[in-house]
Amino acid sequence: MFVKITGIQRQVFISLCLYLGQILAGYSASWPGPVIPKLRDLEQSPLPYLLTEAQLALVATCTYLGGIAGPYIVLWLSNVTGRKPCLLLAGAVLAIAYIILATTKNIALLLVGRVLSGAACGAIAVTNIVYIGEIASASIRGILLTVIGVFHTLGSILIFAIGPYVSYLWTTYVALAVIAVFLISVLFIPETPIFYALQGRDEELKKVLQDLDRLGDINELLEMKNHGAVTNTKREWKELFTIRSNRKALFIVVIINIFQNGSGIMAVVLFSAAIFDMAGSSIKSNLAMIIIGCFQLLGSTVTPFFIERTGRKRILIMSSALCSLSMFILGLYFYLDHIGNSVIEHIKFLPLVVLILFYIGYDSGLGIIPNAIIGEMFTTNVRSKGSTVAMTASWGFGFLVTTAFGALLKTVGGHVAFWFFSFICACAILFTVFFIPETKGKTLLEIQNAL
Repeated sequence: MFVKITGIQRQVFISLCLYLGQILAGYSASWPGPVIPKLRDLEQSPLPYLLTEAQLALVATCTYLGGIAGPYIVLWLSNVTGRKPCLLLAGAVLAIAYIILATTKNIALLLVGRVLSGAACGAIAVTNIVYIGEIASASIRGILLTVIGVFHTLGSILIFAIGPYVSYLWTTYVALAVIAVFLISVLFIPETPIFYALQGRDEELKKVLQDLDRLGDINELLEMKNHGAVTNTKREWKELFTIRSNRKALFIVVIINIFQNGSGIMAVVLFSAAIFDMAGSSIKSNLAMIIIGCFQLLGSTVTPFFIERTGRKRILIMSSALCSLSMFILGLYFYLDHIGNSVIEHIKFLPLVVLILFYIGYDSGLGIIPNAIIGEMFTTNVRSKGSTVAMTASWGFGFLVTTAFGALLKTVGGHVAFWFFSFICACAILFTVFFIPETKGKTLLEIQNAL
């Protein structure tokens, strides 16, 4: 006897296939954490020579450059061939990136592999947000979008759990195995209903809406098509900036994503070993990052259960407040260490505790709510373009912050950098209070009308 699969269950299953891509994004973003130490050791490094600290920093951060370019590679494909082909293309590029990383014998190919992995992960991140935002029912859309952060965290935990204990080559083989599963999974998911609406393919639209138990939305999507939602690329870019709701949405998602990276999240991940070494922690950095990763998972897992009840805005405010407080305390610790205060000898455990609090705060809101907001705010025909601009700003600012952080640690001290992160998180609180609307329980059309 066969059990009938409901539309909601089908939406969850499709999202699980996409979350594999998010695991790869988290894995690739955190890859330098356990791998950079291997590149400092000729016995473990795939290269026949040691890299300078400047070159190692570039290996760690150049993925951001790829992340900036990646979404634009699939941008024009999104409304022409569909969201699904974009995911397949991004997965193929990511496989090529890890094959290059596995076979590299010089710094040039190492950088190429990292840039390509960033490009592919950027494309996957944007397409996942657009795709889930378009297939999900209003009642669970926020949940499915915020769970993206859970699987990004799982990717980070995966590399920190296995990276220190396996060879450099095996860190690439694990990624390639997950990529293979991701590509196979994507082959079996449907195209989004909004793509069919944009293309005027009414029969496919009705079928996919029926499969998703969303036939009640068909009139809204057909009305969108009849009012000229299918436009050319030039007009879509124009509408992103000329239509008031899109312009306001773009302002909101760009700023909150800048604040997201300005919180210092990737700087802390990429320079975790340096932070624990500077703090004189008795806990090994690799073990500390696994502990932190588990608390990250706790933070990002709790939020989806409350987001539709509590709302995006309140969670984001509480999350940003905890991040700001954590970074301020960590800055104070490094300041006391900088001036040689003796109290430091009695609180060596503090950096680990503070970073645990920071990651719980970040992954419960600031790290995942912006993804939900991006997937909800734009008109259908410009959603992929608006998401791409937001991610470009996010990755670009992340590259600047992460690159500058390494220099700040050595020149002015860690306390200045962490206090800067604390200030950015405080700005995120004010921005959320005054500018971000509450979107829980609203359809995409209702959100547009509100904007």
